[in-house]
Amino acid sequence: MSFFSLVKKEIKELLTPSTILPMIITVFLFVALGNAFGNIAEEVEKKQDIGLINCDNGIFSDIAVQEIEKFANIKYEGKDEGEIDKVLNEFKDKIICLIFIPSNFSENIDSSKQAEIKIYWLVKGLGLGDVISSAFFDNVFTTISNKISSEIIEKNGINSTNVLSPLVKKEITILKNNEIEGISPQMLSNFIYSQSVTIPIVMMIIVMMSGGMVISSMGMEKENKTLETLLTLPIRRSEIVVGKITGSAVVGLMMATIYMIGFSYYINSFQASSHIKLADYGLSLSGYDYLLIALSVFLALTSALAMCVVLGVFAKNYKSAQTLTLPLSMLALIPMFLIMFKDFETMPSLLKIILFIIPFSHPMMAPRFLLFNNYFMVIAGIAYVAIFSIIFMLIAVKIFNTDKLITGIIRK
Repeated sequence: MSFFSLVKKEIKELLTPSTILPMIITVFLFVALGNAFGNIAEEVEKKQDIGLINCDNGIFSDIAVQEIEKFANIKYEGKDEGEIDKVLNEFKDKIICLIFIPSNFSENIDSSKQAEIKIYWLVKGLGLGDVISSAFFDNVFTTISNKISSEIIEKNGINSTNVLSPLVKKEITILKNNEIEGISPQMLSNFIYSQSVTIPIVMMIIVMMSGGMVISSMGMEKENKTLETLLTLPIRRSEIVVGKITGSAVVGLMMATIYMIGFSYYINSFQASSHIKLADYGLSLSGYDYLLIALSVFLALTSALAMCVVLGVFAKNYKSAQTLTLPLSMLALIPMFLIMFKDFETMPSLLKIILFIIPFSHPMMAPRFLLFNNYFMVIAGIAYVAIFSIIFMLIAVKIFNTDKLITGIIRK
């Protein structure tokens, strides 16, 4: 058996319906969730169907109606308070709310009193998608208030803009020698977080799934006694180890690509309405940056699989192999949570050391480092993970050259 035949055998064994089906279902799930949340964002922005009963004939109610018409489709318009119950019953499936402006609306404002607008919400459910459309009136209400305030102030010959907005805030965020105008640190943090959250989560999923497959595969080979047959083939043990890791890495990269596409679609559905473009501030990734990220992902995956081959030696059967994935899962979860909630630069030194030692951290941190041109940390991480992978592959080869692989017992 040649090396390439061995790689082909590993890929064939790993790409079974039981591994492909969950992958496809997960991607469809991400796409479905992305569409659902994307529709919610569109739902917030589109004009809502409402009913309106305006019993006031003053100038201020006219201002209110003009602003409401800009944001909503008025399906019913009346002038009698007694119509409220009738409209709520007849239009309950056609409108999301009924807005009622009482007859003393303008009079109260003219008398320096607070005026009232009543809103009857016709809620059909309490899910996010069911109530999100109600958020539209918050903006309408604020706009009506500002317009009426402007009208009152202008009557006295005063510039209403200066009175209502006497301050103009201009924010300049300086981060790692990059001057970003018009964006607060909070806005920038939220946006970069949403941009860089994909790789940590996908990396965690891939490490846990591909690692679990390798360990389980070795457990099954021991259980089915096929491992002994494999070891008797005229091929060097080192090629068996490299073949197993290469085959698993190919499958892992396929899974990473598919999950990345699905998860990116899901994450991007939240950013449809965002007006921030990092590229406008020089914070974007080039083709070379993506190559570095891909290399970092591949080496981290290789290191995970090399560790799994070593751990798989101790699996006596398929059942015992399942428990051996726990250390690997922890090593994937720890950096994911740390990186999602804290920047590497602001972590305590001990956490930085722990994060750097864990090989799966580096592809998770790479996009953020590359955004700020910190190539040293990315290349240092790639070099470290490469050395880490080689060491574990050498350990795996050494174990494959002994009877520990069959017995699963380390003799002193």
